[in-house]
Amino acid sequence: MASNETLLAIFMNESLLKTQAYIDGQWLTTDNQFKVDNPFDNSHLADVTDCNQEQFQQAIDAASNAFTHWSQTSPKYRSKLLLAWYQNILEHQDDLAHTLTLEQGKPIAEARNEIVYGANYIKWFSEEALRINGDILQSGLDKQTQVLKLPVGVVGIITPWNFPQAMIARKVAPALAAGCTVVIKPAAETPLSALAMAELAHQIGIPKGVINIIPTTRAKEFGKAITASKKVRKISFTGSTAVGKLLLKQAADNVQRTTMELGGNAPFIVFDDADIDAAIDGLMVSKFRNSGQTCVCANRIFIHDSVYDQFAKQFVEKVKTLSVDNGLNETAKITALINPKAVSKVSDLVIKAKQQGAQVLFGGSVSPANHNIFLPTVLSDVQADMSIACEEIFGPVAPLIRFNTEQQVIDLANNTDAGLACYVFTEDRHRIRRLSHLLEFGMIAFNEGAISNEMAPFGGVKHSGMGREGSKYGIDDYLELKYVSVS
Repeated sequence: MASNETLLAIFMNESLLKTQAYIDGQWLTTDNQFKVDNPFDNSHLADVTDCNQEQFQQAIDAASNAFTHWSQTSPKYRSKLLLAWYQNILEHQDDLAHTLTLEQGKPIAEARNEIVYGANYIKWFSEEALRINGDILQSGLDKQTQVLKLPVGVVGIITPWNFPQAMIARKVAPALAAGCTVVIKPAAETPLSALAMAELAHQIGIPKGVINIIPTTRAKEFGKAITASKKVRKISFTGSTAVGKLLLKQAADNVQRTTMELGGNAPFIVFDDADIDAAIDGLMVSKFRNSGQTCVCANRIFIHDSVYDQFAKQFVEKVKTLSVDNGLNETAKITALINPKAVSKVSDLVIKAKQQGAQVLFGGSVSPANHNIFLPTVLSDVQADMSIACEEIFGPVAPLIRFNTEQQVIDLANNTDAGLACYVFTEDRHRIRRLSHLLEFGMIAFNEGAISNEMAPFGGVKHSGMGREGSKYGIDDYLELKYVSVS
């Protein structure tokens, strides 16, 4: 176990370094702990409480008890607390970003952006809490028909490691705004960011039991606990499609409401009339953010044949400028992947692509200086049926695929079970209108490489999930409609 002195030498803010579970407003520990390491150099960061079935139930009971009071508080009260949480997070932006980079690995500049991005969801839903309005329907003089919007209940939340702060904010904020209480399992790779968020919520007075955070390596057991509990009325999950399907099956027994943000296989389409420089800039953002470890990363890059060679040449020159370094260095753009298993997966996909006929224009291997880093890579002559174009890469690899006609690329782009994000570069406004309807994705960005913000509904179709997070629609899944007839 690392000593307190060692830990405090690594982390910037003593008060935000929490390694225990947060249940019913208390910091609790168990006899079991698990290690959290820095993915860049495998250095040991902390030993964190490893919760089991007993703590899972404690947290569910705490959330259920707190729901009785929290659900009856005024929207103004909930709004005020959410806004205070938002402000407290921004005041500790640097501390939170430092912690995030240490445990997740992403560049520190991106980590700071994530803190603001996540906090903006909390601010947005602090305002949406004031807009939960029902209806009175016209029913005649002798009868009144009311439609009430009421909080659904306790929410079980499972978040991923690639955006450990933002995903908690994006899920917890609408839940609390609606009057729900939450039980959260952060990814075992990145629990420290989640626990720091809980501490900041605790500091501003969010009542005990409203937020409960359960660090654990027992992911399957936690999933079974929240789906088996009659006290948990909603599940919100961001992660792999395979795990999402399993949770959906388990949630069916208790008819729990679900929000699922699952895997992606995003196409990035560049037509012959596109602004090539703008398309390359957009691709750099979409492909290489978080070293390619995002669910909305460009995964299949379709370039019109007439501009393919020009695009490939200019793109490679741009990729060569990416700085490969420790995420704590301000200039870093490409950093370590989350763990050795992730590196092996990306490496295997590139090797197989080369065996299938793809050519490496740049990169193509693990960094010789650090085996936790896969170098930024550009592949040409990729075919749409190759493994690297059919699987979610989750690494800094850009496979370039030629196309000739609009209908051809629509068919290629839609030929996937995933339907999360899509990017298109074209100057033709009529094409933009057509493709808005014909491309089978929950989110489409035209002429830009960044797609997500708190005002827009984030989510996918097909096997990429169900429900939407953010925007005025994001609170709907945390509310039940109740019809009341009064004679």
